[in-house]
Amino acid sequence: MYPLVLTLHSLVRWAILIVGIAAVVRAWMGSRGGKPWTQLDDRLGLGFTIALDLNLLLGLLLYVVFSPITRSAFSNFGAAMGNSGQRFFLVEHFLLMVVAVVVAHIGRSRAKKAAADAGKFKQTAIFFTIALVLVLLAIPWPFLATGAGRGWF
Repeated sequence: MYPLVLTLHSLVRWAILIVGIAAVVRAWMGSRGGKPWTQLDDRLGLGFTIALDLNLLLGLLLYVVFSPITRSAFSNFGAAMGNSGQRFFLVEHFLLMVVAVVVAHIGRSRAKKAAADAGKFKQTAIFFTIALVLVLLAIPWPFLATGAGRGWF
């Protein structure tokens, strides 16, 4: 089950990046150009938060149930903190991703409450950009020097 959940978690990452970049670009373009808020803007924000939620669920399954990395780390937490690869998944990846999900949801909620289109764009531009940067920082990219790097897929 671990390889299946890990593969799904990795694939959903690409959906998050694609939809997140599209949402951020449209939000910044809308905030700069005085464009009207459209259904596409709303759907991109919804898609971004849904993809984040789905990946959070998959990540929690890995973190709590399936991952041999976290299982090993929880058995000797002190040693795990001294191992940069284990620490990355046990603390850094987990916390940054949870914060990214929360920030994206705050941005979506604030955009929905904004009365004017400019306010909707401003809220999504700021909060989705922060969420996307956090996601980019927390992905275990293959080039990570910490030993936590994973493959592209």
